[in-house]
Amino acid sequence: MNAAPTAFRAVLGQDELSNIPRDLSFHPSVNEQPKVLTPEQIARFNRDGYLKPFRFFSPEEAADIRCYFDQLLARYAAEGKDSYSISSAHLRHGRVWDILTNPRIVAVVSDLLGAGVIAWGSHFFCKMPGDGKAVSWHQDASYWPLSPSKAVTVWLAIDDADRGNACMRVIPGTHVLGHLTWQLSEQDESNVLNLTVPGVEKYGDPVYVELKAGEASLHSDLLLHGSEMNTSSRRRCGLTLRYTASDVTAHLGWADKGVVVAGPPPAHWANRPRPTEE
Repeated sequence: MNAAPTAFRAVLGQDELSNIPRDLSFHPSVNEQPKVLTPEQIARFNRDGYLKPFRFFSPEEAADIRCYFDQLLARYAAEGKDSYSISSAHLRHGRVWDILTNPRIVAVVSDLLGAGVIAWGSHFFCKMPGDGKAVSWHQDASYWPLSPSKAVTVWLAIDDADRGNACMRVIPGTHVLGHLTWQLSEQDESNVLNLTVPGVEKYGDPVYVELKAGEASLHSDLLLHGSEMNTSSRRRCGLTLRYTASDVTAHLGWADKGVVVAGPPPAHWANRPRPTEE
């Protein structure tokens, strides 16, 4: 019996994705009796495509998570990997699985996605001081073999994130525009990603998502977002936690990433147990 995979490519080729029938249109959240969020917050998410901030971890808890990440980053660096390489981390590291399945986070996500929720992604985006890399304007859905487009990212601040150290920025309302035209940027070594949506100025002014460590924002998989280069002397690390509704289909083997965090286990998603390695 083959062991379940613990590593996946963070960025798929567009040739692979183009062969998958995907519904890349925004599906508004419909929840007349939310348990954690207010009806106003759900309406704001549907209108703007994001919500912030949420204090999921106390300053003391955030400091402990940061210490854990420091140790994890040192382990990966010793293997010759860079600060962006810790992806699908919940499949290998028990403490990341614990954060991904944290009931405080799941409760908020469930109010947006519905009674059945699959947690499937966990990726540290760590900008080292002066690392010279930007995350270009993009939509998460461009990269994911999921359909229909009903996914939410929780961006958890491991370090304080502000304009000074290149926090995430978003363009509100762009999630309702559908899948936007992008350009390949594979040859741009200063870009963490391989796609760029050009000419975003016409969609509106960016909002900078400033967060304290332990706080988080949430955004739709179709919201235009990115971040500038970190030219400061401070690190800026965030852990992206990915969730989708359980009626979403995952192609190219990505169902193997799944952890059922709300509702009954669907047949088409895996339900990965907590890893023993911390």
